[in-house]
Amino acid sequence: MVSERRTKSLTNLCLTGLTWEVRANSRHYHKHQQKKSFLCFHWGRYADNVVRSYKYSPLTFLPLTLFEQFQRAANLYFLLIMVLQCIPAISSIPWYITIIPLLIVLSVRGLKDLINDMARRRSDSAINSRPCDVLVSQSFSTAQWKDLHVGDVVRIHKDQVIPADLLLLCSSEPHSLCYVETADIDGETNLKYRQGLGDTHNELTSHPSEETLATFDGVVLCEEPNNRLYTFRGQLHWRGKCFLLDNEHILLRGTVLRNTEFAYGLAIYTGADTKILKNCGKLRVKTTQTEKVLNRVVIGIVLSVLLAALLLAIGSGVFASQVMSQTDTLSALVVNGNSVYTGFLVYWSYIILLSPAMPIALYISFEVIHTVHSQFIGWDMEMYWQQADKPAQARNTSLNEELGQVGYLLSDKTGTLTQNRLLFRQCCIAGVIYGDASVRAEDIEPMDLSWNPFSCGGLFMSAPSLVERLRGQQCPISRQFLTALTLCHTVMAEWKEEAPVYQAASPDEEALVSAARELGWVFLSRTRDFIIVSELGVTRQYQLLALIDFTSMRRRMSVLVREPEGGLKLYCKGADIVILERLQKDCPHQERTETALELFSQACLRTLCVAVRSVPEASWEQWSKTLAQSAAMATCDHEALLGKLYDQMERELQLLGVTAIEDRLQEGVPETIALLQQAGLKVWVLTGDKKETAVNIGYSCKLLYPDTRLLEWQELRQILQSPDPVVSFSKARQTELWAVDKETAAAKTAVVLTGPELAEFDQRPEWGATFMSLAEQCQSVLCCRVTPGQKADIVSLVRKHTSSVTMSIGDGANDVNMIKTAHVGVGLAGVEGGQAVQNADFSLSQFRFLQKLLLVHGRWSYQRISLFLRYFLFKTCSFALVHIWFGFFNGFSAQSLYETWFIALYTVFYTAFPIMCVAFFQQDVSAEGSLKWPELYKSGQKQELSSPLVLSASLLYAVYSSLVFFFIPCGVFYNSAFDYQTMAVTVSMAATFTATIEIILLTRNWTKFNIASVCVSVVLFFVCTRITHNSRLFQNSPSDYYFLGVSDQAFINPVVWLTALLTAWMAVLPSVTTHALNVILTIHDKHKVHSTSFQRVELKSNFRRGTSLRRSSYAVSQGAGPGRLIVSGTSIHSTAPAVDEKHVVALPSLSSCSEAPCSAGCRSLLSTAGGTVALPAQAGPGRERFIDQRKSSQQNKEHVQTSHPPLLLVRETQTRGSG
Repeated sequence: MVSERRTKSLTNLCLTGLTWEVRANSRHYHKHQQKKSFLCFHWGRYADNVVRSYKYSPLTFLPLTLFEQFQRAANLYFLLIMVLQCIPAISSIPWYITIIPLLIVLSVRGLKDLINDMARRRSDSAINSRPCDVLVSQSFSTAQWKDLHVGDVVRIHKDQVIPADLLLLCSSEPHSLCYVETADIDGETNLKYRQGLGDTHNELTSHPSEETLATFDGVVLCEEPNNRLYTFRGQLHWRGKCFLLDNEHILLRGTVLRNTEFAYGLAIYTGADTKILKNCGKLRVKTTQTEKVLNRVVIGIVLSVLLAALLLAIGSGVFASQVMSQTDTLSALVVNGNSVYTGFLVYWSYIILLSPAMPIALYISFEVIHTVHSQFIGWDMEMYWQQADKPAQARNTSLNEELGQVGYLLSDKTGTLTQNRLLFRQCCIAGVIYGDASVRAEDIEPMDLSWNPFSCGGLFMSAPSLVERLRGQQCPISRQFLTALTLCHTVMAEWKEEAPVYQAASPDEEALVSAARELGWVFLSRTRDFIIVSELGVTRQYQLLALIDFTSMRRRMSVLVREPEGGLKLYCKGADIVILERLQKDCPHQERTETALELFSQACLRTLCVAVRSVPEASWEQWSKTLAQSAAMATCDHEALLGKLYDQMERELQLLGVTAIEDRLQEGVPETIALLQQAGLKVWVLTGDKKETAVNIGYSCKLLYPDTRLLEWQELRQILQSPDPVVSFSKARQTELWAVDKETAAAKTAVVLTGPELAEFDQRPEWGATFMSLAEQCQSVLCCRVTPGQKADIVSLVRKHTSSVTMSIGDGANDVNMIKTAHVGVGLAGVEGGQAVQNADFSLSQFRFLQKLLLVHGRWSYQRISLFLRYFLFKTCSFALVHIWFGFFNGFSAQSLYETWFIALYTVFYTAFPIMCVAFFQQDVSAEGSLKWPELYKSGQKQELSSPLVLSASLLYAVYSSLVFFFIPCGVFYNSAFDYQTMAVTVSMAATFTATIEIILLTRNWTKFNIASVCVSVVLFFVCTRITHNSRLFQNSPSDYYFLGVSDQAFINPVVWLTALLTAWMAVLPSVTTHALNVILTIHDKHKVHSTSFQRVELKSNFRRGTSLRRSSYAVSQGAGPGRLIVSGTSIHSTAPAVDEKHVVALPSLSSCSEAPCSAGCRSLLSTAGGTVALPAQAGPGRERFIDQRKSSQQNKEHVQTSHPPLLLVRETQTRGSG
């Protein structure tokens, strides 16, 4: 009874939170509850497998695009003006002056959005129509991804992309193991292991037919769909049993099946419910900082116009009551004899008359400029990657100027900074260094390895002397060194075209085993008990007695093997800080090896020490007994015992040498980071990788310096908990020995955090602002082991507590959320391409292209658009505000000073082309100069050209110019023979000349297009004015063309010309004065800057081993796990070639073993908390007995939990039964 109650309570505990139910082969059940939607209404539970990244449908396009566009205050303002212009009583200018430009703006923006949305639809259609095999009616049929439903059984073939999140049922590999590549999710190309449940494997592969799979009726209870890529919790209920499920049993959508002929899976999550799409985040409409400032300025202009119209309306009412009503001839102009009502109508008339102060042409031009700037990015051949035939691409054409204001760059690591490609560059054996890392890998002359039939190339180390020693058997230590590399790993070998192809959970191990293969020590295959290698053509079989797996705590890995000659050897590899302290006393070559470590670290290579120990038989017998005793102990006791045993086994080591691996960065990464830091950008790295790996990459790419102080969580937590964190942080920097220069101490500090540590910020939100204030004083921040959601949270934290523009860059699906969250998202379209690019604002092929994108295109775009805005506000407000001053002379009647067509054509023809050319081609310095002086980029970060203060200054300048435009001609023509229309033409000439002179002053980079645009604009003014003043047009429409022949007289009158030129000169006088003073005051500094010779960024390491805070940077890029699969025998491929017995060095007979070693091949596993102990079993020849023993072993394992690595121990005892 007690046992039953305990089982029930455990089951209830396990069921907590598992509310997602999936029934295998029950499409009708899931389809009945499938999600459906209509407009904004949604119902149902299970999503279909259709990807919908588009925004519009034929039914929703028009209302949605209009809703989005009228969220802009200016568009709404122009719509109101257009409505007012349709009312004859208050219309001071014709309605078509506004409606035609408004329709053009809405059409252009809507068409652009439609084109972008159609591109997303085509991309979605290509994904949704991919083929997959679905089990329907007891047979597999080819269907499209969009036809897949929850509960379907799917067959995945080799190299096929997984269409949904699947529960792995079985595969073609032994024990239903399979390998997946997650490059499109996390950028990592090394394969991951996934394994089906033992029961599903045994039942579904014993008779692997479609009928067997069709009868599978298991029910999966798991957690609701979520964005946690690396965790899964669930249960499989089948045939009255309950099986626990975790992440190792799940194949995620977007991963690729590799090195496995086929696999069968049950669809758990589909479509929008899959983990990869849950990490994509919501589609956000991004607005630039400049546009936000512009919107505030627009609101200010609108409020000013409303206030001015109100004051003029009051003046109109007062004038109507005090003057017009008292005069017989003017009293008829008072509407209905009511001066208040007259003022009310005049109020709306002035709103219409002053509306050109905020011209709609500004937004039309804005869209065109953004589009052209985006094309410049795509046309830049220096950002074109020929290897993949991929140019840079601006996928969002509205964020160009944001590229010139970035303050924080938050980057992924794997696939973004690195190529995820490790190269064996150097090694030190017996104190002798082989190879030269100072030579680029591509420039190394390959060695002659034609004598090695297994050589595949790819060894980026030239060491002929090492090859001579190995082949001449002159150095036993060298042979042992390579033997260690060949045996001490968890790599699997798959044979293709009579050659082994290695698959490893860690790219480090693959690099080491591949290097050993090139030098003649070839790892051929492995079983649970034996490792077969070829040493210079001689095949040798080593018996695997123990495998102590790698963990981040131990930072080392060991294997205990019996050599063909019968001796016992323990080979160990790991970080130097743990290996050097475990060496025997007076170890030879230790001093020279440590010197080699110094040199390798200076070159930012990942170092790994290799050691060996000869183990007496008595020690092995004692160790195996200790393992057997620990199996019966309590958890806490046996963990302590195993820890002590591991420490005892890995002592008295003899140092063989050191390996040095280059974690291959993408080309130009260190130079790019150095340049961006000079430009004032804070570069943060957010990665799901281990802390040691991320820190090592930080040193390699020069994000961290050799003397950088790493501030980790324990110390940071104390600072955050202190009463005054900023003071505590400052004191900590100043009191540390490393802070020799207090002014630069902050620049030598970097914060290193992990995902679990960052989770504490959720419970303590008040730490966010304090942390950001500390991080701003640091050189960089490295966040390791973070989930995709945490990456987005970090970006949000930076956005919330700083005013800087953030940019996120990544290459995998796990980066999509942070790419969408940042102000600007960049996706790297490398060899894999994928989700990151589809959701990014900009697409690049290489990280180094950020130099050109930010410092050249971004900076130019920001400068050009800032100048465009300032000039546009100046020229439109200056000519529109003239009506305010004219109102004081026309009785506040809302009469227009200008001809109607001049108002319409001024911003479209007379002044548009020159400023557009400036916005296209303006350069204060060349592209080379922008990269040469990255400090110029800081003006954009400080918003020096587009701040509200700068734009307000442009508006004040416009007010001054409007006063000059009106009062100088008014003073000249006062009490003269010149009429109102002549004055109107004169003011129009002055406004056009002023706009032209101002654009000439602003232009620094004159091209033929700039010259032509200025000339054409001035000519257009005179030509169009003569046309609109033509008598024939007046005859056809007197109300629209009422300036009959005015220009004919004005253009030949010298007084008009002199007045216009004088007015234009007085209007631009402040601008000319400012430019002159700026040249006079800065000419000396400019001379010094331009005369300084350009020095390229020199990236030298001043690493001092004695003072550095790091030593070995062995990757630690794999976690505990592969060893467990190896020692349990579930990860062994069946593709190994048959071993030629003629070349195998057989194990000699031992006193405790009367038969050949192969007779002991069937063993039962006794699971311990520290690992798996393999003891001999009385096994017969039948396969059934072996399977029963394996089942028993697995049942034993279920009762044990431990943090220690698995340990395989094989004791040689008498075995019975035929082989």
